[in-house]
Amino acid sequence: MTDEQESLSIQQRWQQWRTQTAEALHTLPAAFAMVREADPQGALVYSITTIVGAGLPAAQAYTAGRIVDSVAQGMTLGDAWAGVAVAAPWVGIELGLVSVAFIISQVRILADHTLNARLSNYVATRVMTKSSELDIQYFEDPAFYDRLQNARRQAEFRALALVTGSFALVQQFISLLSFLVLVISFAPVLALILFGASIPAFIAQGRYSRLFFRLLTRRAPEFRQLRYLEELLTSDKTIKEVRLFGLAAPIMQRYTATFEQYYNEDLALSKKRSLLSIVWGFISTLSFYVAYGYVVWMALRGAVTIGGMTFYIALLRQSQTTFQSIFSGVNGLLENGMFMTNLIEFFAIQPIIRSPEHPVPVPDPMLQGITFHNVSFRYPDHAEWTLRNISFTINAGETMALVGLNGAGKTTLVKLLTRLYDPTEGYISIDGIDIRQFGLDDLNTHIGVIFQDFVRYQMTLADNIGFGNIAQRDNPERIRRAAVDGGADEIADTLQNGYDTMLGRQFQQGRELSGGQWQKIALSRAFMRDGGILILDEPTSALDAQREHEVFVGFRELTKGRTAILISHRFSTVRIADRIAVLAGGQLAELGTHTELIANNQGYAQLFEMQASGYR
Repeated sequence: MTDEQESLSIQQRWQQWRTQTAEALHTLPAAFAMVREADPQGALVYSITTIVGAGLPAAQAYTAGRIVDSVAQGMTLGDAWAGVAVAAPWVGIELGLVSVAFIISQVRILADHTLNARLSNYVATRVMTKSSELDIQYFEDPAFYDRLQNARRQAEFRALALVTGSFALVQQFISLLSFLVLVISFAPVLALILFGASIPAFIAQGRYSRLFFRLLTRRAPEFRQLRYLEELLTSDKTIKEVRLFGLAAPIMQRYTATFEQYYNEDLALSKKRSLLSIVWGFISTLSFYVAYGYVVWMALRGAVTIGGMTFYIALLRQSQTTFQSIFSGVNGLLENGMFMTNLIEFFAIQPIIRSPEHPVPVPDPMLQGITFHNVSFRYPDHAEWTLRNISFTINAGETMALVGLNGAGKTTLVKLLTRLYDPTEGYISIDGIDIRQFGLDDLNTHIGVIFQDFVRYQMTLADNIGFGNIAQRDNPERIRRAAVDGGADEIADTLQNGYDTMLGRQFQQGRELSGGQWQKIALSRAFMRDGGILILDEPTSALDAQREHEVFVGFRELTKGRTAILISHRFSTVRIADRIAVLAGGQLAELGTHTELIANNQGYAQLFEMQASGYR
């Protein structure tokens, strides 16, 4: 490597250090704001104890020196009581200082405990709130999960460490100033020796802090994979198949291999960091004893008293310890700040789909219907189109069925109507108004929906149904009516605590249900909504034939006065719809009544015949 390349390399490293330091320090205001919002009293306690505790070390060292001089004076005079009389006030002062230091220490321990609990809750709440605000497209992107992993990892610990470390630095800096004034007035060269010997360790630790941060950030996918593999072996949703297929050993083997890969890299980095710390720590210790010898030499020459020697030795040790603590604290500050940037950047993510500044009310009741105007859509970072040039109208009060092979775009149409995504081209209107002009909350309250991958909440039956309309969650009659509509009333009758029964097996006294029973509950949850639009995505896929027939015999009654969209692969189900839209390859292939589509003898008729032949 040439001198020019070496110079450029050093310049690049210096620029990188400056950039990372600036980014880390930029997180300080945000970290202080988090702590202040999470626990205002704890933040105030830290502020007060920092100021009070800053002057204690120098005061204690000075007091110890006066006590030694008092004892030496008594010994010189041959009058022990005279020495006691002089030393007693200083002993009392030292007792007071030690007592104050002890009280401050205990107050800080208590403040640490309360701050840690409150800050942990605050950060977790902020992360959950931010996640709930973001668009669904983020949750279908692996890179987003890496960002979420990096944001959540040690977030509350790093935020607290950043704030407490800042307070400690302020306290140490104030203490150091008092030390330096006294040391420099005695021998300026000693301050330079102690300070200079601490700098190399600071630089080395800082470099390895940045390397450690980059290691953890780069390893986010591996950390997520470890958590996923752990979940496979500990979840009731996967344990049956894991046991039956004998997957435990290979999953554990993959878990161990992934862990070892990270562990070995981390261990190598930690070894280098520890070795350099030992080397530079030895040099720092050696520099202290050089200064120590100088003070002893001055005492032997009579330049300082025995008490003065005790004072200056304590002062030098405190100075070096404080130097090292400050440098270590700065490195810790930078390291914690780098981790905090992940959290702050996560909080800065903004949703793409938002309510307009001046939203238009959703028509209630809907008079004309829902129209798809030349709608095309492709998922972010995908080149192929999921939907292409879709145009049709679902009339108000009409039941429209969407059918087609898997991947035809049926569920994507529903995601666009509910504004989980916005069309790439074209638009969707309700009564002629572009749905992007409606407030998101207003639009959601007018739509009741059940997706085929509905959530099984590990909560009570009442919660599982009532979550469909949170405003009516505490209305038992409304929940019972929705349960009757969706068929969950039969489940409630079999449960010991009725609607107050805990469902699932993750918590005590939870009752597990069959897939069909969970689907009835999801149906009931959809019927909790009083909105004029009802969307059922594969609503009966887990129901037996008899219950499916019962549901759809009453389907028209349940959807009376509503506009319904029904997605199903069962053609015996979609026959009840007023009209049927057939999707193929992301395009609208056919549209009409069941009778019309059978008469057309195209794709729908062929699929219907294939299903019907299976029952003959």
